[in-house]
Amino acid sequence: MIVIDFLLKGGWIMYPLLVLAGTSLVVMIERFFAIRKAGADNEEFVQRIRQHLEAGRNEDALKLCDDTPGPIPQLIASGIRNRHLDNPSIERAMEELALRQTPLLHKRLGVLDTVITMAPLMGLLGTITGMISSFNVVAGPDAASKTGALTGGVAEALIATATGLTIAIVTLPVYNYLTERVKEIISDMEVRATQLLNILAMLRSREATEEVHEVASN
Repeated sequence: MIVIDFLLKGGWIMYPLLVLAGTSLVVMIERFFAIRKAGADNEEFVQRIRQHLEAGRNEDALKLCDDTPGPIPQLIASGIRNRHLDNPSIERAMEELALRQTPLLHKRLGVLDTVITMAPLMGLLGTITGMISSFNVVAGPDAASKTGALTGGVAEALIATATGLTIAIVTLPVYNYLTERVKEIISDMEVRATQLLNILAMLRSREATEEVHEVASN
């Protein structure tokens, strides 16, 4: 309660600032867990997919994709379902799915960007309104007897500025971290898609070699 009472001394601008702080906190927590889930290590997952495909267990590979959360398993599943096509067609199918998944990774990160921009500006607005209140006290009659109101206006200006800067300072590194993680996930999606194309190309080559051997043996 002491902290709340102190913050509310910053004037009316503190209410929208507190809304920004709460919004930023909720979005940061939600995005952290969502992006963490989407960016799980997929090296072992791809190796298991390779084993299923090499053994001809295509349905098991698809089931593994369906049971594994995240955009990369969905991307791999798209490639497996279109494995009967040529590589350019498979690549286009996976690229289409990747284009649908990318906005989901960036979801609500724009909210954090907006908070980072708005919080200092709103703090500055609180500074201006607080200083205006102080100047009105100084300009009025009996200014010397109203030192409490004068210091209150200055406190309002400083509290609002400090709060706005604090919100932006806390949100900025989290926003940058989440943005970098999204870039890493998108890059990993490209790597895993290429790995799948190579696996399918190897399997086609092996099947073609086996067919040639069968024809030769007959």
